[in-house]
Amino acid sequence: MGVKGLILLAQAAKETGLLVITEVMSPQDVDMVANYADILQIGTRNMQNFNLLEAASKSGKPVMLKRGFSATIQEWLLAAEYVLALGNNQLILCERGIRTFETYTRNTMDISTIPIIEKVSHLPIIADPSHGTGKWYLVIPLALASVAAGADGVMVEVHPTPDTALKDGQQSLTFENFNKLMSQLQPVVAAVARRLAVPPSGK
Repeated sequence: MGVKGLILLAQAAKETGLLVITEVMSPQDVDMVANYADILQIGTRNMQNFNLLEAASKSGKPVMLKRGFSATIQEWLLAAEYVLALGNNQLILCERGIRTFETYTRNTMDISTIPIIEKVSHLPIIADPSHGTGKWYLVIPLALASVAAGADGVMVEVHPTPDTALKDGQQSLTFENFNKLMSQLQPVVAAVARRLAVPPSGK
């Protein structure tokens, strides 16, 4: 939807008090997206688009870099250097599953990546079990496992009626299941001596 979609995201942010993160796909679009988004997302297929990484870094906005679907951890960290090298230290890594020989799930969610990144890097890491599995009923257990493994956050797809969603309905949580996830996260977060953040508005 281009600019129209960005305007809708900005409107939703104003009404809810939430921040906006959205994907930018080309260096030419970085400035436009940065005008509306609080965080720029670099998708899995653009992990090694070095011109895009450099442009996103120069925007001064925080950047979330998703792991390439066939990337090693070392390749992912080297891609991250393209953002960091230009002085933008506001970088978040996102584990979203990798391609393996397994076909039952869309991707193989590599939870071992989370403690590895925490050991070898100073960067925060979040998990995306929605894209990591492609199946809604796996989102909650993989989200819980990610937090238990040390993830700094989780990103999940949510839709009021997933069966009628225009995109990614098969991996989206209903509002009811999202509330279930949040309630189950509380004891896991406490068990690993962390705490849940609240939106800026306190909602």
